[in-house]
Amino acid sequence: MGSSNYRGGSQRLKDLAQQLSIYKPLRPLNDTKNKNPNEEPTIRDTSDKLFPEEFDSNTESATNPIANQSERLRSNRAAVLICIFEGENGDLRVILTKRSSTLSSHSGDVSLPGGKTEKGDVDDIETALREAKEEIGLDPSLVNVVTVLQPFITKRGMTVVPVMGILYDKQAFKPVPNAAEVEAIFEAPLEMFLKDENRRAEEREWLGDKYLLHFFDYEAENKKYVIWALTAGILIQAASIVYQRSPEFQEQKPKFWNRSGL
Repeated sequence: MGSSNYRGGSQRLKDLAQQLSIYKPLRPLNDTKNKNPNEEPTIRDTSDKLFPEEFDSNTESATNPIANQSERLRSNRAAVLICIFEGENGDLRVILTKRSSTLSSHSGDVSLPGGKTEKGDVDDIETALREAKEEIGLDPSLVNVVTVLQPFITKRGMTVVPVMGILYDKQAFKPVPNAAEVEAIFEAPLEMFLKDENRRAEEREWLGDKYLLHFFDYEAENKKYVIWALTAGILIQAASIVYQRSPEFQEQKPKFWNRSGL
């Protein structure tokens, strides 16, 4: 799917790549790489499901609904990179960041490398890899993208696409945090997101739908982090797919996360 580098990769990581390749990735709305040139272009009408409050017959979208809907979907789309590698003890780990405290939104939160789709991005994979390079200095050629997970939808209608990749040679990655966006880069065991340890949950409600918001407390290099909300939800899903088992706790996901059907 994406760039791959097998040098230094363990057999376990190669087996994992093969296992995950069976998990059929979803073709992003803006993916033109593998599209049949003879196929009629289609744009799925999700406006009534994604952003009902933002569509108005008096806006410019009414004059050119197809072009403007495509642009609107792009502006409300983001991708994050779930970059998995093998730790010194042989466990599977994932790269995480703590967002800068100076950012206007989600400041100080733990997140996966990623960000909004830009006009020049060919697909969600390119978005995730570009953002990872910009935020933490991860060379895209070091990452073997193996699959794309089901998108998550935030309350505000943002589509967040998790892109899963494998870093075979962890030593080749020299972290370079973008100080304007990233306060810290750390790693955590992926299996942690299936265990009922160092985890707590809060019940929330949205439009009559009750769900659980999960919080995972983690310490790395004498620093404490809290991995929660959407990032925790994405990692729970990723860990369930990688380890092929359900978490030890009740998830009770919010319905809006997957309400788009994309």
